[in-house]
Amino acid sequence: MAFVTGLVNQELLLKNEYLLVENRILKAHLQPGLRLSRPERIALAEIGKRLGRKVLQQVASVANPDTILGWYRQLVAAKFDGSRERRLPGRPRIAPEIERLVVRLARENSGWGYDRIVGALANLGHRVSDQTVGNILRRQGIAPAPGRKRTTTWSQFIRGHMAVLAGTDFFTVEVLTWRGLVTYYVLFFLHLETRRVTIAGITDQPEESWMQQVARNASLEGDGWLSLRKIRYLLHDRDTKFCPSFGETLAAGGVKSLRLPARSPNLNSFAERWVRTVKEECLSKLILFGEGSLRRALREFEVHYHGERNHQGKGNILLFPCGEVPTTKRGPSIRCHERLGGLLKYYHRKSA
Repeated sequence: MAFVTGLVNQELLLKNEYLLVENRILKAHLQPGLRLSRPERIALAEIGKRLGRKVLQQVASVANPDTILGWYRQLVAAKFDGSRERRLPGRPRIAPEIERLVVRLARENSGWGYDRIVGALANLGHRVSDQTVGNILRRQGIAPAPGRKRTTTWSQFIRGHMAVLAGTDFFTVEVLTWRGLVTYYVLFFLHLETRRVTIAGITDQPEESWMQQVARNASLEGDGWLSLRKIRYLLHDRDTKFCPSFGETLAAGGVKSLRLPARSPNLNSFAERWVRTVKEECLSKLILFGEGSLRRALREFEVHYHGERNHQGKGNILLFPCGEVPTTKRGPSIRCHERLGGLLKYYHRKSA
């Protein structure tokens, strides 16, 4: 047994001696700055710990013994590292949904302070403090209620006064007459809240006297379009046809004329959009012969616009439906009502 054991030990010593010499030769041929992967460092660290520093000094060639033992210490420290399971200090962050809701309430209600917003959130099932609301608004760059009250946007002003606001504007139509091609000017009023439109007048010569008569008819107490809908303010651009006497006549009827800044069509966007609608859906598809055909086309489109055309700006519904809109698919057969020779169509179910 001693003889056999001695032979085995002698063979192992020779193998180790050969491997040491081979490692030194290979290391001499390697480029400096050899980088080991993490699994390679872990394997060397585990074996090096069992060998010890003294033996590592004899056999280690890829790295210093202190480096290999340092890898082992890092491996032990990572095993007992519980930092990933630790919770962050302090209170948890506010949910993004609540933060967006706070910002929305503050921007849509300029007079609401922190406590008012807290109360509105409580009605929706969210419990937050006024300090949290203040922190959120400061992060978003939104001023407190006293500061927000002094800054009112045009859209907020319009939404708050739509019931008493109306817009007016001109648009032109080319009409064939016995005198040739004549440009007619069409003046209309549009109630901002209901989107109801009325044609105030049609003429080829919008003179001052004609404008005064239109203003007188529109603001006549108990009979005028503006007075019937209790309009207090009329928005219009700086077209010279809106002469000073036009505004004075409206003021006498209790309607204030508001001239908008130059080159600002968006401030009277509802009226501008109606001009595009009537031209694209009706007038641009017709050849008009005489003033009578123009009046008929506008009259038919006005009826279609109010009761037979879904309005996307009002929830894609009919503004003033003539009858009850069915809620089920079953019922009488579907009918198509046509205007202007089929240019304007309205589909409805035949009444039982």
